[in-house]
Amino acid sequence: MNDTPNRRHPIALADPRTRSYTEPQVAALLAEACERGRKFGLIWPSATTDSVVDGRVLVRFGNAPTSTVLNLLSLLLDHEKVEGGPWEP
Repeated sequence: MNDTPNRRHPIALADPRTRSYTEPQVAALLAEACERGRKFGLIWPSATTDSVVDGRVLVRFGNAPTSTVLNLLSLLLDHEKVEGGPWEP
């Protein structure tokens, strides 16, 4: 039996899958990342979608691409899996 957690691979900036996300979908992912990140003190009060460049939705916290939001959310979800639930201080 393998006790190693199932880790996701980071999504690359140029990953073509990120082009399929709409601004409302990215906004929903961003809201989820903000909610899950709050438990770790990660707070982005002004984070929102910004614009679309080359078919990719950018996020307004340093003009991050969708892949950054997806990777951050993936890390938060992986941590919850490993720890058996949301982190509690």
